[in-house]
Amino acid sequence: MKYVLAGASGFLGKALARDLVANGHQVVRLVRRTPSTPDEVRWDPARGDLDVAALGDPDVLVNLAGANIGRPWTPTYRLKIRESRVATTATLAAAATQLDRRPVLLTQSGIGGYGTDLGDRILTEDSDLGEGFLSDVVRLWEGALEPARAAGSRVAALRTGVVLGSKAPAFQLLSLPFRIGLGGRFGSGTQYFPVVSLTDWIRAVRHVAENDSVSGPVNISLPTPATNLELTEALATALRRPCVIPVPGILMKAALGEFAWELLGSKRALPTRLQSSGFTFHHPTVTAAISAALA
Repeated sequence: MKYVLAGASGFLGKALARDLVANGHQVVRLVRRTPSTPDEVRWDPARGDLDVAALGDPDVLVNLAGANIGRPWTPTYRLKIRESRVATTATLAAAATQLDRRPVLLTQSGIGGYGTDLGDRILTEDSDLGEGFLSDVVRLWEGALEPARAAGSRVAALRTGVVLGSKAPAFQLLSLPFRIGLGGRFGSGTQYFPVVSLTDWIRAVRHVAENDSVSGPVNISLPTPATNLELTEALATALRRPCVIPVPGILMKAALGEFAWELLGSKRALPTRLQSSGFTFHHPTVTAAISAALA
């Protein structure tokens, strides 16, 4: 199959591209600079510019682009978070409508769209999106797929938890305090904390791309949701370090602002759509996912 990747220079994009090429697929990378290799095509999503003819005849368009949300959300940075996701998805959706053969269109999305703190409530793809900044971003982000869907493309929004991989920036930040013996839970630790192994994230993306029965929102997170305490204790055990120094919620809020709620709020998300379409996880538990990340 021929894949076109936006966001191919990021951690997830590089990992997905490596896997696709290793399995015999063709990958075209969208870049915002002058292309340096034959497999690159220049685009300017802020202006909606993409030479559709340069894409050839792709089977799948994948958008993994988006500014990092793990920093304080100033008014200026909120705009960057939103536009980096919506403009890229909209540009790919417009391209899909112009291709002779309608490709599958996938965009990364976020489990944060369900809301900030939902306790023990089970969240499936049929659950309503919540209120707040990230929920509004997800509405616009996923809504940008609509022109492609209306034109006949199969579209899916990958609502992904924290991806655990040895080189994943989020996992490196999460594991650093434990490596120096200062790790602990976030806040109370009772909040559900959706994660998934890098291996299963890649497999899930390919499953959605290749399975004609899957469309719409798709949760990509462990089928056995773990709390933050379970996650941090499993990480401490795997690293043979203590888990005794909790990070107070008030300190996280002071340092990270509104983003802290993405770490302190509870989201008990289930990958219902994946599993009902026949997907099985290689790393279905938090212990297995952490072991895979550290291997």
